[in-house]
Amino acid sequence: MRVLVQRCKEAQVTVDHELTGRIESGLMLLVGITHEDTEKDAQYLADKVAGLRIFEDEQEKMNLSLMDVGGAVLSVSQFTLYGDCRKGKRPSFAAAAKPDVAETLYELFNQLLRDKGIQVETGRFGAMMDVTFTNWGPVTLMLESPSNPSS
Repeated sequence: MRVLVQRCKEAQVTVDHELTGRIESGLMLLVGITHEDTEKDAQYLADKVAGLRIFEDEQEKMNLSLMDVGGAVLSVSQFTLYGDCRKGKRPSFAAAAKPDVAETLYELFNQLLRDKGIQVETGRFGAMMDVTFTNWGPVTLMLESPSNPSS
């Protein structure tokens, strides 16, 4: 499982010109799931996202977590995080989990964040989405679960 984390001042996602999720400051997450991922991977990454210390304290050091600052999450499913561009000019998405498996783990990941008291907004799984946000810093990090074959 991969999560691209982007600290943001604001973020929103629309589907067919309909706003499906919007947050103020917090984290914009692109979430990708592969075949081997399990509930354990979702739990690991939900814990990591909630506790990742990438917000500044009074001394302007990245020392505070999303939970410390009361930030929100905009979570967007993103199978292209498992795109393999090593051969040819067109990416292969063979490593991405099938939609039924991926959607279940994606929803679980979001619920695990909500269970921690974090406001979680989302796009619509499998839809073409327009995502806009202001990356704050910028701060962008790639997280991977330990069972990920490429980690």
